Amino acid sequence: MAAKKDGAQFQAVVNRKAGFRYTLLQHFEAGVALQGTEVKAFRAGSAQIGDAFVRINRKGVPMLLNAHIDEYAHGTDANHAPTRPRNLLLHKREIDKLRAAQEKDGMSIIPTRMYLKHGLVKVDIALCKGKDMRDRRRELKQRTESREVERAMANLRRQ
Repeated sequence: MAAKKDGAQFQAVVNRKAGFRYTLLQHFEAGVALQGTEVKAFRAGSAQIGDAFVRINRKGVPMLLNAHIDEYAHGTDANHAPTRPRNLLLHKREIDKLRAAQEKDGMSIIPTRMYLKHGLVKVDIALCKGKDMRDRRRELKQRTESREVERAMANLRRQ
């Protein structure tokens, strides 16, 4: 799900399922350590983060897992693996905050958006709490009710 605006100036990959499956609590912007062919493939618009998640390894390095960046079409035999683990670049205090929330509260760290910023690939990760089926249904019901209220108000204004 890549979106382009003004040619190659803006490009973003969005994880639309994240807001439906999780309650997004806090957002962080992280850099992504990529190989050259990965950056070129990302600029070409062939990336997906729908199933991706973040884990902090034993050394304290946050890793982006299951993010899929296709192989670069014009790459050589030194092309990258599409779903290889990628290091995320964060400040130490942010890593500590994420690790504490993940260990203590059992929260997940999910990428919500991957984009270019000043020529660098960044990922917006969110500290999330999983929703159960009741929460999802309640949210859908509230959304439907608010839509119906808006329609009724619009009909009253027209009369």
